Amino acid sequence: MINLRKVFFLTMMLACCSGTVFCQAVISPLELTYKQVDTVRLGLKIFYPSGYKKGDHHPTMVFFFGGGWTGGSMAQFEPHALHFAAKNMITVLVDYRVKTKHNTSPFECVKDAKSAIRYLRQHAEALGIDASRIVASGGSAGGHLAAACFTNESLNESTDDLTISPKPNALVLFNPVIDNGKDGYGFERIGEAYITFSPIHNVKKGFPPTIFFLGTNDKLIPVSTAQNFKQKIEGVGSRCDLFLFDNQPHGFFNKEPFLSETIAKADLFLLSLHYIQ
Repeated sequence: MINLRKVFFLTMMLACCSGTVFCQAVISPLELTYKQVDTVRLGLKIFYPSGYKKGDHHPTMVFFFGGGWTGGSMAQFEPHALHFAAKNMITVLVDYRVKTKHNTSPFECVKDAKSAIRYLRQHAEALGIDASRIVASGGSAGGHLAAACFTNESLNESTDDLTISPKPNALVLFNPVIDNGKDGYGFERIGEAYITFSPIHNVKKGFPPTIFFLGTNDKLIPVSTAQNFKQKIEGVGSRCDLFLFDNQPHGFFNKEPFLSETIAKADLFLLSLHYIQ
């Protein structure tokens, strides 16, 4: 049982990020365990907007860090979480198992990502989440996880309640590794399982509206792959806004001026979906 009393008595903090588009007040984060595998506890860090009150139900944005399913840190997307919480969303940083810490494969990463969204939906009423407006976001391998929560049907934790959907209602993707096929990223670890693992190979009707950021000098994700992904999404009647940044490498969005530029474009995308005001 979640003790939401903590949520309503959390102190205020000022989240100021110098030189960026965001500098706003939000509520101090709530930290919860969404899953335990053996002795490993996997956590969520949840940020609430400053005006949050009991009984509210806010659109929610869930962030998965990058790191090739091998490493990485929840802190990567904390600037984004603070920014969008200040835009009246609930935002969530997700920890998940990675190879360097837990000796796991990319398949466990997908299971954890889906478990996290299922947990948020299961506890949506207590957490103040609008379960019909959940945005999944991430960078690189984290972007893969965000997309795979919609595209992958086969990987599920044995303890998950499969009646609860892990599918996001929108995607905000920062140079995501969406092609895991023979000529894509990670095939040496995924093998023939790419057929169900790789988002670009599993685009289907009902695909959530998507915004995709990519540098044209990204050595892991060719521009043609992003363009093909956009074409596939639009081919099933869904929306994909692709933004290319000239001569920028993989991970460009983590630093200024591109941190602010990509966040500003994500603002407009979410505004168009009526997720922020």
